[in-house]
Amino acid sequence: MDYVTLDKLIEKMNLVNLTPKIDVNEIKITRYDINRPALPLAGFFDLFDNKRIQIIGLVEHEYIRQNPEEGIVMFKKMIDIGVPAIILCRSLEIPDEVVRYSEEKGIPVLKTDAETSAFKSEIIRWLRVELAPTELVHGVLVDVFGEGVLIMGESGIGKSEVALELIHRGHRLVSDDVVEIRKVSDDTLIGLAPGITKHFIEVRGIGIIDAKALFGAAAVKNTQVIDLVIKLHEWNRDTEPSRDRLGLEEQYTEFMGNKVVCHSIPIRPGRNIAIVCESAAANHRQKKMGYNAAQVLLDRSMGGTSQV
Repeated sequence: MDYVTLDKLIEKMNLVNLTPKIDVNEIKITRYDINRPALPLAGFFDLFDNKRIQIIGLVEHEYIRQNPEEGIVMFKKMIDIGVPAIILCRSLEIPDEVVRYSEEKGIPVLKTDAETSAFKSEIIRWLRVELAPTELVHGVLVDVFGEGVLIMGESGIGKSEVALELIHRGHRLVSDDVVEIRKVSDDTLIGLAPGITKHFIEVRGIGIIDAKALFGAAAVKNTQVIDLVIKLHEWNRDTEPSRDRLGLEEQYTEFMGNKVVCHSIPIRPGRNIAIVCESAAANHRQKKMGYNAAQVLLDRSMGGTSQV
């Protein structure tokens, strides 16, 4: 997303609005970084980023208390420059004239009782997810053994039916049909469902079903890190024998510059794809823990020893 409105942040972080006359629904936050304006309050405004939310902690509060005249002047200067919002941590207080001035200038002043460092980490984490680059893909995202498995393939190949079987086997649905992928870091992609399709599955021949209503809250999940991609395709007698059957070399697919391990699974009568997906997720988890079954088999075949 390009921005998140301040009212959403206030609701998420349970903030108290000290300037209720300001319409926070119209204020847009475009940066996930925040700023603690200790230097600006001391008069140094070089490189000051007025697109960031300003956090007032004990250091800033103590400076204003010890230097009330200069501190208030600099505080008003920061307000004149314009910032998305000012948040007071630890339920700290600032002079009433500053709050009134801020309200006159249309800059919200908010308050939380949270400790400054903890609040700073939490707000950056949340904003980073909300403002992350986003891509929509056609597929199904399921939490299998704690691994986020994104199932992709041509329309009608059976992705939703696989998800339904995985739910029956105790796993959790994140999104069916369309998955919204957010790049929250260079290593992490998070998947979630668009609001309109959240918890719904389309089963051909039946129609739309509500997974949460049918199977309970334990059968669904709102977000999930994408760990593994499984691409379903029709069995091809000519190409399948040439594939790497041991799985020694990992294959990858890419979303917004992030690589994710990818398995290509052929669909054929008699194959239980849900169990295959379970096995792929468990095997991927095992590899992350340092055990590679294919490598162990290769070592054994070459006369080496491997410990399970």
